[in-house]
Amino acid sequence: MSNERTPRRGVMLIVASPSGAGKTSLCRRLMADHKGLELSISMTTRGIRPGEVADRDYHFVERAEFERLIAEDAFLEWADVHGNLYGSPRAPIDRALAEGRDVLFDIDWQGARDIAAKCPEDAVRVFILPPSLEELRRRLITRSQDADDVIERRIANAKGEIEHCDDFDYVLVNDDFDRSYAELAHIYHAERSRRRRNLWVDAYKAALLREAV
Repeated sequence: MSNERTPRRGVMLIVASPSGAGKTSLCRRLMADHKGLELSISMTTRGIRPGEVADRDYHFVERAEFERLIAEDAFLEWADVHGNLYGSPRAPIDRALAEGRDVLFDIDWQGARDIAAKCPEDAVRVFILPPSLEELRRRLITRSQDADDVIERRIANAKGEIEHCDDFDYVLVNDDFDRSYAELAHIYHAERSRRRRNLWVDAYKAALLREAV
């Protein structure tokens, strides 16, 4: 019997957390260890920044184009952030899932909510919690990217974000990076094995039942 395990439907893995909880580091390692997992690239109307590469970091478009796509319901989620529009285009995600490719979203809880509402069978949501708000503050200070007032605003925002962890399928406390990564990888592997995503099973089962014994 063939060992081919296709066709299958891809997984839409959505990871969210307060700033500084370790979401991006966990996602980067997951992608590094799983070459079949690709990152969803957002579209934005803001200008390209030094060091960024178009269509690698973002799809950069004019505001009129973005608004046209909103009118066509072409986004899984979108938001206005400080006057710039950001969104996750639907078409490339639909195509990837149909082709059996898995897509990772490094996103906030609002985006996770919107995507899950549109794709309840495909979306798997994981929320990353810090071990404490004091540890979250220490991490934000250590990475030296923000002024003190910005850090305190991020801590205040974190409380509001944490309130929404109940909406997620899985919740991890990132008190130990390696353990949290192992748990995230286990979730990903388990979700890939769900029966509804493995469309090859029916044909495989039928072939087993036809075998002479």
